[in-house]
Amino acid sequence: MSGYADERTARALIVRTARSLFTRGLTHGSTGNLSLRLADGSLLLTPTGSSLGGVTEEELSRTDLNGRHLDGPAPTKETFLHAAFYRARPDAHAVVHLHSTHAAAVSCLDGLDPANALPPLTAYYAMRVGTLPLLPYHAPGDVALEPLAERTARTHHAVLLANHGPVVAGATLEKAADAVEELEETAKLHLLLRGHATRPLTPEQAAALAPAPS
Repeated sequence: MSGYADERTARALIVRTARSLFTRGLTHGSTGNLSLRLADGSLLLTPTGSSLGGVTEEELSRTDLNGRHLDGPAPTKETFLHAAFYRARPDAHAVVHLHSTHAAAVSCLDGLDPANALPPLTAYYAMRVGTLPLLPYHAPGDVALEPLAERTARTHHAVLLANHGPVVAGATLEKAADAVEELEETAKLHLLLRGHATRPLTPEQAAALAPAPS
């Protein structure tokens, strides 16, 4: 297990990615949070109550792999989700959690398949996301979700939180951000196509493109 070796570079990358997600409307207000795993095993996260559009490098928080605060401002109240993904996935060095509009909208729909909330409408979704488990509703910051999130993350690098939004892990922050954007675009397509007959990828086509297990 390794991570980002240069903390200064890691801080700049988090802030740059946060600005990009915010300015392109993938998060709003003070919603959403990002993290990176550093080479020493600690986690660098956006702080609680911060906007991804305005957070600075100096405002980032650092915790251990169990979410215990080490230094900096208080971390996001959803630190436990990030920590759960890192413990479950030794290959993960970044986690992105957003309240992106279309993915959040899908998370509010009735009748979703809890094993896979979105169909594989495009090849890029199958490649970057694969299957998307729906985790049952918990209030933001409710640590009762932590054990379920950790168990699910062992076999899936992306999940959708009911009535909330997506959480995606990646080997790098760039890969995690790409995957969560692909998830958002597929959620948008899914909503646009509701009421129309669709032709998702077949199980065989999706399986051929699925992300490799860690």
